[in-house]
Order: sequence, then C-alpha cells, then structure tokens
Amino acid sequence: MSTSESKAKGKPEIQQTFVRLQNELQALARKIGELESEAEEHTLVLATLDDALAEDPDRKCFRLIGGVLVERTVKEVNPALKTNRDGIQKVIATLAEQYKAKEKDLDAFRRSYNIRPVQ
Repeated sequence: MSTSESKAKGKPEIQQTFVRLQNELQALARKIGELESEAEEHTLVLATLDDALAEDPDRKCFRLIGGVLVERTVKEVNPALKTNRDGIQKVIATLAEQYKAKEKDLDAFRRSYNIRPVQ
C-alpha cells in the first residue's frame, strides 16, 4: 500500500473524528443552555415565593415532582427550590469546564491535522 492510499483512508477517519468532536461540543452547549434556562426559571419562582413567604409562610403552593402535582406550603417548597437551583448551577459549572476541555481538544485536533474552515 502506498503512502497516498494510507492518507486517503485516513482522511475519512479524520473527518469523522472532527465531526464527532464538533457534535459533542454542540451537545454540551445545548445542555448548558437548557440548564441555564431551568436555573433562571427557578430564580423567577423563588423571587415570587419570597414575596409569598414574607406575607404568609403557610400559604398553599403546588409543585410538580416527577410529573405529579403535589400540594405543599411556601416554607416547605422554598428551601427545596433553592437546593435544586444550586445543584443546577453546580452542574452548569461542571459542564462549562467540560466544554472548555472539549474545545481545547477540538482546537488541538484542528491544528494537528491543519483543518481550516471551508468558505
């Protein structure tokens, strides 16, 4: 097998690896976006509940847990939502680190195979 044949076989593999890395990067970005949106929703709900907590901590509220609507009081739901929001923000931070690492991998791969965007 000649050198040109080995390069020809290597090109599709290089392209597949590059596309896979790009797809992984895009998937991480989508997941981060979804979680940021969810964290923002939690923040909005918490702002509303803070007002209700100041007025009447025993006021009824409803929370969706695993597809089931559950009746609770504001003072019960507020700490749980804060815990969930904080957990989501930790996951976002972890995913952001993974995104940066994956971005570095993609850049290193791009430089090692001299890949340039097609214009």
